[in-house]
Order: sequence, then C-alpha cells, then structure tokens
Amino acid sequence: MHNVSRRNAIHLVMAVAAALSASSMPSFATEAVPLAIKGYDPVAYFTTGSPTRGLPEIEYEWDEHRYLFASAEHRELFKADPVRYAPQFGNFCAMALALGEVDEANPENWLISDGKLYIFGKPAPMGPALFQQDLAANIAKANQNRALLEGH
Repeated sequence: MHNVSRRNAIHLVMAVAAALSASSMPSFATEAVPLAIKGYDPVAYFTTGSPTRGLPEIEYEWDEHRYLFASAEHRELFKADPVRYAPQFGNFCAMALALGEVDEANPENWLISDGKLYIFGKPAPMGPALFQQDLAANIAKANQNRALLEGH
C-alpha cells in the first residue's frame, strides 16, 4: 500500500480539478460567442456564388461572432480580410435596416454589390430585389440606422 501525504493528495486533487476545468473551458467559450450568419460560410458567397453551410470544426472568431467555413482555405481568406467577406450588417436584414427596422436575416437571401455582402430577411421581391431598386440610397439609410443594431 502506498503512503500518500496530505500535501501530495491536495496537489493531486488540485491538478485533476485544473485539468477538468481547462478541458471544459473551450466548449464554454465557444457557446458564449454568438454564431454569425446562422453558420453559413461568408467566403462561399464570393467564391462559389451560393450560400453554403460552414463546418463547426472550421471556425474563426471575429468581431464578437463565431464564423464557420466550408473549408480551411475559406477560413484563411476570411482571416486575411474579414471586412471584405463579412455581411455588411452582421446577422441582420439590410433592407429592414434601411427602413429603420431590425430583423434577423436569412442567409439564403443575399446580394453582393460593389464587392460587399448583404443578407436579407425575405426573398425577392422584398429583400435583395427591393434593396437594389435604389441601392445607393438604401445602403446610405441602412448605414445611418446602424445604431439600431446596438444591443442585438
């Protein structure tokens, strides 16, 4: 039978507790950071021209959101220039914001204009098509209303 000193037992318990705590921390941190654009790959809109779901194992945290990607290559492109690939109004509908409203966007309804990604809550004719009817004015209005997104 082994003689374990009280000091060694305390150190062992503390080491096990620290290991358990450290191993559970990443999952807690991941859950605390909100998912961007419902898990769609923002780079795919530019490279494949279609909404594509990202994979949970290929992620990157930027601007207090967790982005998922369909490939490691897409993640690297995003890391190099996140402002280029991220939707202009985050998880929110660009057309609603232009109208002074805050609505969650559906990443299946999207538009790229002047190299920028916009996502919308509703499909055409309400989302992208309506936004494009007066594109410059709608972009300006949405940007003026950006403060409405605070706290969302």
